[in-house]
Amino acid sequence: MSKILAKNRRATFDYELIKKYEAGLVLKGMEVKSIKDGQASLKGSFVSISKDELYLTNANIPPYKFSGNPKDYDPTRSRKLLLHKKEIKYLLGKSRTEGLTMVPISLYTNKNKIKLEFALARGKKKYDKRETLKKRTAQREMDRKLKSRF
Repeated sequence: MSKILAKNRRATFDYELIKKYEAGLVLKGMEVKSIKDGQASLKGSFVSISKDELYLTNANIPPYKFSGNPKDYDPTRSRKLLLHKKEIKYLLGKSRTEGLTMVPISLYTNKNKIKLEFALARGKKKYDKRETLKKRTAQREMDRKLKSRF
């Protein structure tokens, strides 16, 4: 049974998600406790590439509040993602040739392990975002009218 611990709500609005992936994270003990406590934030984070490895960059994971304040701890440090080599090579090729980005979507638990769901994505243009807002407001209006009818 998986439990969503943090979600990036802007990802679906700002990007057109093409394909989703699941990756493990290399974390410290206090970071695991902090994430399970619901303190993590994926706002403004992204997946970066360095030396044929993928890293979760700019995700804010503060230290666990009951573990004291560790020295030299950076809550927004880059954290290595654990994937198969084939997947990493495929993602590297797609991001370099087609100009796609990798956007984190959510952090969740899977069999007591913390996993990151991220997607290969293409940025939306301004008019695409407006179209999304129009569809959302139209759907909301239809739901309101149906609800008031019954």
